[in-house]
Amino acid sequence: MAIEFMGYKPLENDYKFWLVVNPATWLIPTLIAVALTAILIHVVAFGLEGQGWHAPAAEAVEAAPAAQ
Repeated sequence: MAIEFMGYKPLENDYKFWLVVNPATWLIPTLIAVALTAILIHVVAFGLEGQGWHAPAAEAVEAAPAAQ
């Protein structure tokens, strides 16, 4: 079963991607970049007015009366 898409044969050529993007070299830097991006997004989101650290305190919820 030969797969071909517009003259490209993925079963024969997909290994070439890993010759350029070596996981042994780039996995940890990629994970660090993703983690720093996530931390930055959270800091910005929590810093918005009315959100996160600036959110108004939650009011106490009274318990519903027990069924009699």
